[in-house]
Amino acid sequence: MSTFTRANNYFSTQALYNEEVVSPQKLFDKTWKLLYKDYYEPSLNHQDWYRWKARYHGKLKTKDDAKVAIDTMVASLNEPYTKFLSEKEYEELTTSITSKIYGIGVNIYSNSGKVEVFNVIPSTPADFAQLKQGDIITSVDGKDTSGMNISEVAALVRGPENSVVELSILRNGKKITKKIKRKEIKIKNVKSSVLDNHIGYIQIISFMGGTTPNEFLEALETTKNTDSIIIDLRGNTGGLLENAVFIANMFIPEGEIVEIIYRNGIKKSVQAKGAIPVLNKPVVVLVNGASASASEILSGALKDYNKATLVGKKTFGKGLVQKVIPLPNKTGLNVTIARYLTPNGNDINKHGIKPDVEIGNEFDFYLNNSKKDIQLDKARAILNDKE
Repeated sequence: MSTFTRANNYFSTQALYNEEVVSPQKLFDKTWKLLYKDYYEPSLNHQDWYRWKARYHGKLKTKDDAKVAIDTMVASLNEPYTKFLSEKEYEELTTSITSKIYGIGVNIYSNSGKVEVFNVIPSTPADFAQLKQGDIITSVDGKDTSGMNISEVAALVRGPENSVVELSILRNGKKITKKIKRKEIKIKNVKSSVLDNHIGYIQIISFMGGTTPNEFLEALETTKNTDSIIIDLRGNTGGLLENAVFIANMFIPEGEIVEIIYRNGIKKSVQAKGAIPVLNKPVVVLVNGASASASEILSGALKDYNKATLVGKKTFGKGLVQKVIPLPNKTGLNVTIARYLTPNGNDINKHGIKPDVEIGNEFDFYLNNSKKDIQLDKARAILNDKE
């Protein structure tokens, strides 16, 4: 089970466990120091950061004490992406990077405070159990999901292989109970096909997995004999920045792909590596309100260089970069270390990227649940007109 939480845009991910075991007090102190040193905004939300060290000095005796103290300190930053990761959360994150998870095979998101199924991965336990897009998950193994964030719900749904999870579902006002056996979910981040016999269609589901670049190259090989290409980033909430840069470099032979701005205004320009573009043909990129972070780096770069026409709805608007740092006791810290600008210098954080052709719904691919994908149809029409 993966989650739809406006996923992070990781510039550097250290997916390694820190086997060191320390006291709750020392865990807090290490986290305090990392934030003080690495957080992208040096004023740390305009506060005296030493006050947190003084507040909890000598008072943390248990693992729960440390978590509450760290969570309280992190919350004072008033920034949604920096987060302390418990042992279980850190394990889940590293698992998502290696693309090996045990669950049921759905993507979920928060829709007006309700946990809703965004899509169902084909040939997974969720698919066989006939879960559907739009199903609202009201409880997991008897635990009410009200007030839970998406990560908490996902953690409940995941579990050991072959164990059973019970979901209470609300579908069209009717309550349904599903008992589903968890299995290893084979995550494939890139899918491809050929439309109308001459248009390549490549859907990038996530930039998180380490195999995403190779999967994209395989998709290009599958569609190499087409006259044009559609890259579908709808619902792709991001992942590893390096993956987005790699794919952008397939279309942009030289110049800046993205500019990273660290604390104190220190800048790093990420340049194309001079590779000859794999494609020199018309490209349409599909985006929507769930296209975030790494998706926006790719779509922003292609738009700024006039390498693609963007079709759909305005993107989410996440222009911040995180790093995942392993902490003692097998925990971790997801910390915002920088912000980024598109090649034209656009800061898209909280603004998003406006498509060249705005059409369709913000999140749902289909028009009024009619299964008519007017965004994809528009992309096909544009490419057919260009050819």
